[in-house]
Amino acid sequence: MRKAILFILLIITFSCANDDAMSPAEDLDVVAEFKVNLSELNLFIGNLSDLNISSKAFEYKLNTGLFTDYAHKQRVISLPNNTTLEYDGNGLPIFPENTVIAKTFYYNLDERDLSLGRQIIETRILIKINGAWETGDYKWNEAQTEAILDLNGSEVPVTWINENGDTNNITYAIPSNDDCFTCHNINDTSTPIGPKLRNLNFSINGINQLQDLINNQYVTGISSNNEVSSMVNWEDTNASLEDRARSYFDINCAHCHIPGGFCDQESTLDLAYETSLEDSNIYQRRFSISTRISEYISGFSMPYIGTTIKHREGADLLEAYLQTLE
Repeated sequence: MRKAILFILLIITFSCANDDAMSPAEDLDVVAEFKVNLSELNLFIGNLSDLNISSKAFEYKLNTGLFTDYAHKQRVISLPNNTTLEYDGNGLPIFPENTVIAKTFYYNLDERDLSLGRQIIETRILIKINGAWETGDYKWNEAQTEAILDLNGSEVPVTWINENGDTNNITYAIPSNDDCFTCHNINDTSTPIGPKLRNLNFSINGINQLQDLINNQYVTGISSNNEVSSMVNWEDTNASLEDRARSYFDINCAHCHIPGGFCDQESTLDLAYETSLEDSNIYQRRFSISTRISEYISGFSMPYIGTTIKHREGADLLEAYLQTLE
């Protein structure tokens, strides 16, 4: 009997020790530095390609997203322990030091049957280090088991079937680190683009996303989402044509076409959503805008970086809006 009890105790001890050695990855802090492998950042748990987010991070969505050759995107923010995003108006919140922002781009192989899987292309990372945002890009391998830090940019062939059953083939362009800085550059300083509070202030499945972030203490310094303005979804046909078009301009073009942006010296356009039509110069530049969105020509078409094909639906929206200004 005594031997049996000792044997059981040994089994229990070994089991507990083994459990400790294999503590769940979600308990690991996200690493706020650029490692060689994406898996080393601890943003995801389990099989990397499942994109299951660590408990140390949270997913967010934008009411109007940037067009990137019809790619889907998963957006994630990880904040250091005991920190929050601080309210600072309708734009970007104040991010604590060592914040990690990740955006993963992928294509469903067949939009009519998601069970057939997806092809993950890249995961773009922003990390706030010593008060400044640094950029890095992780390219996924063909086996979809890992993504490797690659700052030089590359091209990846992609094929997918859309909701209508049409087969699409593109050569997806992963940006270089210089390209990333071009788009994220405001007055020669890198900055996030998408997670402005006004872009987060909308309902998902009946729950306001920004209010949910406030309630869960991810955003502090504000008690209600009603204190923040809200962007319009450019696909929402219940909204006015002008609001939809200005929203599209804001997320797809304004990071370069604003004072201090990459195109500040080359163009008079100011395409920020809050800029008045008169001050935006959209009317004065309407013919130029129309020409540069009408077809895709590398080095000429707009957006200048981040796409390799024309966004048909977006171009149609902008053309319809520009025609109202004539």
